[in-house]
Amino acid sequence: MQKAKTIQRDIIKTHRKELWTPFIKAIKDYHMIEDGDRIAVAMSGGKDSLLLACLLRELLQHPLVDFEIVLLSMDPGYRHFHRKNMENNFKMLNLDVKIVDKRLFEIVGKASAEYPCYLCAKMRRGILYTLAEKYGCNKLALGHHFDDVIETNLLNLFYAGTFKTMLPKLKADNFDNIELIRPLYYIKERSVINLMQRQELIPLDCACSVSAGQTASKRKEIKRLIADLKKNNPDIDKSIFNAGRNVNLNHVIRWELNGETGGFDD
Repeated sequence: MQKAKTIQRDIIKTHRKELWTPFIKAIKDYHMIEDGDRIAVAMSGGKDSLLLACLLRELLQHPLVDFEIVLLSMDPGYRHFHRKNMENNFKMLNLDVKIVDKRLFEIVGKASAEYPCYLCAKMRRGILYTLAEKYGCNKLALGHHFDDVIETNLLNLFYAGTFKTMLPKLKADNFDNIELIRPLYYIKERSVINLMQRQELIPLDCACSVSAGQTASKRKEIKRLIADLKKNNPDIDKSIFNAGRNVNLNHVIRWELNGETGGFDD
C-alpha cells in the first residue's frame, strides 16, 4: 500500500512534467477518454502498463471526466518466477488485476518459432479485445509510448516501404464496439524508466520463452539508430514524431485513405 502511495505522489509531483502533464495533454488532444467510458487496461506487467494503470487511477481521483477502468492481464505462459514477479508488482502497487491464463507461448512456438513476435502480438491483441468485450468495455488502453511511435515510423519506412505511424486512437477492425487508445502517446520511455528506478520496481521485460536468447531485432536496431542520431541532433526524435502529423499529400507520390487511392502517378 505504501508503494502505491509513493508512486502516485511521484507521478503528480516529482515527475509531473515528464509523466502527468504529457499524459493529460494526449488525452485532451485526441479526446481519448469521455464520460461514461469503461476502459480495459492491458496489463502485461511491464513498466509501461504499470505506469498506465497508475496514471489512469490518478485520473479517476480528478473531476475531469467520469469513467471506469478494468485492469486485465493475460499470462501467455510465463515461467513461475516471471508470474510471481508480475503478481508481486501488482500487489505492491495495489492494482486489482484480473489475470487470465493462456498457452500462447506454446502455440506460437509451434507455429512460428523463428519469427514469433508478430504472431504473438497479433494473438495477444485478439485475446485482449475479447476480454475487453467480455467485461463490457468500450475502449482498450495500451501502454505504447512516444518512443514506440517513432520507432514504428522508421520500421515501416525502412523495412515495409510505407509511411505509416502508430495512431493515438483507432477503431478495432473486428470488434465494432471497442476503440483502442494509447494514453502514453506523448511520454518518453526514459521518463518511464526513471520512475521505475526511483521506485525500485523490477517490471517484466518481454519474458518470452520462445524468443529467449534472440538478441537481434529490427526494433532494437532502430532504437540504437535513433540514439546515435540524437548525439548530433538532440531533437531528431521530435522531428520523426512530428513527421506523422505534417504529411503534405501534394508532395506524396501515392496515398491511400479508407480504401480510396490517389496521387501523382494516377
